[in-house]
Amino acid sequence: MSPGDSLWRPPPAGLTLAQGEIHLWLASLQPPAAQLQQLWSTLSEAEQARAERFHFEKDRRRFIVARGALRSLLGRYLGQPPRQIEFRYGPQGKPALIDPALEAGLHFNLSHSHELALVAVVCQPEIGVDIEHIRPLADLDALARRTFSSHENQALQALPPELRLEGFYNCWTRKEAYIKADGAGLSQPLDQFDVSLAPGRPAQLLRIDGPEKAAASWFLHGLQPAPDYVAALAIEAAPPRIVHWRWSLIGG
Repeated sequence: MSPGDSLWRPPPAGLTLAQGEIHLWLASLQPPAAQLQQLWSTLSEAEQARAERFHFEKDRRRFIVARGALRSLLGRYLGQPPRQIEFRYGPQGKPALIDPALEAGLHFNLSHSHELALVAVVCQPEIGVDIEHIRPLADLDALARRTFSSHENQALQALPPELRLEGFYNCWTRKEAYIKADGAGLSQPLDQFDVSLAPGRPAQLLRIDGPEKAAASWFLHGLQPAPDYVAALAIEAAPPRIVHWRWSLIGG
């Protein structure tokens, strides 16, 4: 699948990331074979070893392209060869640049599903993104009851049946984006905060448990990056300017 041209544009030659701005990149995970080999060569030894452990070729390919795309983008922002970029990993496995001096305030997050990847890049603070390929779920209601808050389950059940699948994925991606930005990962119970989920309505973080938590300080953005996909980003900041770019190995 190729990202559409209406929202996702090729980047300019002189790429500049300003304060208060988010660069959101959409990448196809189905490159030509020659580009796949080129992306493989940019991965670290640990990443190559991880790729080799995938049983299915399609999963191995998707991982190689997603991590290779991330490296090519960060290399462009930092003026570094992609293979020389080093990552550290937080307690929940979220990658960050390893050298604070090199990082210079640059934060990023990567998510991929099926044949698309989404990368967000920002000059502080931390950011989280999630993308999901919409597919039928036979156990949608049971999964929602195990995962979502009581308020979210009520909102989901209030939707017309034909909108519940999209509503489920709206909720899922928004919650995932938030916990990735917050840094708690899956150690934070997903029923301890509420997000909006109704299709066609703005994405919002409605409630966070805890006396020191304030939902109003968070910006949540939902989008449909391509047919049959839904995605979200979360950042603890004033509403930013979001710029949408289409990644390719040539020029991006």
